[in-house]
Amino acid sequence: MLAAREEAIIQSVNRLLAEKGFDAMTVDEVASAVGIAKASLYKHFPSKEDLAAAAMVRVMRRAQQFLQDIEAGLSVCDKLKAVVRWTLQVQLAGQMPALPSQNSSLRVALLGNPDYLAALTAISGVLGAWIEAGQRDGTLDPRLPAVGLLYTLYARACDPVVDFLRAGGQHSDEQIIDLVLSTCFDGLCAR
Repeated sequence: MLAAREEAIIQSVNRLLAEKGFDAMTVDEVASAVGIAKASLYKHFPSKEDLAAAAMVRVMRRAQQFLQDIEAGLSVCDKLKAVVRWTLQVQLAGQMPALPSQNSSLRVALLGNPDYLAALTAISGVLGAWIEAGQRDGTLDPRLPAVGLLYTLYARACDPVVDFLRAGGQHSDEQIIDLVLSTCFDGLCAR
């Protein structure tokens, strides 16, 4: 029962973070969404930051599984496009926590969470190896710093253009994904 309750809490946190973001989400909303008292919630997670970290760990584990399942024979660009496509699908499904990059208390909680750090390190290692391989074989621009490419891929997980296009109502989710993939991998200039 404890595990089921924690699962319900994390799902609610994930949904609220995706809808509202970290700053606007309250612990009271999480407790209400799960149907438990705020005091009971604090028995599972001692702070709002710990709630957000648990949601991030969940998404990171899903990402690790996705990376493991990618077909090994794909080209580097196809692997990276698959990762960005998956990330955008998760974001459009409301399952990607919207976390502020500059919130110091949340940053401290994430950097103090060994599960989060392990997942981040593993994901960065896989993506970094793909990026370096792509730069060696010429499919990715070797003039660009590998870490810049890595962070560009990570930025797609919180790309505001997705919400802007969705709010405009002129594009389907698949069209939004294709547009972001095109601008990310093909650039803006006509060739």
